[in-house]
Amino acid sequence: MLKYSLVGYDGSASSQRAVRFAAELARASGGRIRVVSVLQMTEGSADTCALMMTDPGASKCSRLLAEVKDLVPDSASLIDAEVVRGSPGDVLLEQVRRHSIDHIVIGHTERGALARWLLGSVSGDVLQRSHVPVTVVR
Repeated sequence: MLKYSLVGYDGSASSQRAVRFAAELARASGGRIRVVSVLQMTEGSADTCALMMTDPGASKCSRLLAEVKDLVPDSASLIDAEVVRGSPGDVLLEQVRRHSIDHIVIGHTERGALARWLLGSVSGDVLQRSHVPVTVVR
């Protein structure tokens, strides 16, 4: 039985579908969901420095919670949400360890081969390194 599922959320259509899918699983199994949005920044950029000095993530977390509430009306009883800085795959897998997650739900965004090669694939990375079951929602 799934007790605590993790959903990686970036606001894309596929991550929205992942949140809805995980919510249905949580309702059916009596579990909960942890929705995590990863704030990925390039080291040393001016944007990184400015963002770290002006926004500790609270406003992004507030927006995340509002979006999730729109997606899942009964979210208060089902969902914990957090915004974390770092590399998406690393952050999601660390969340599994830190919060005793027993299932990951992640959206899959269609990209061309060049984009996957240059940017990588979060879903592929998580699938390859996870020690808990992963559901990829398209």
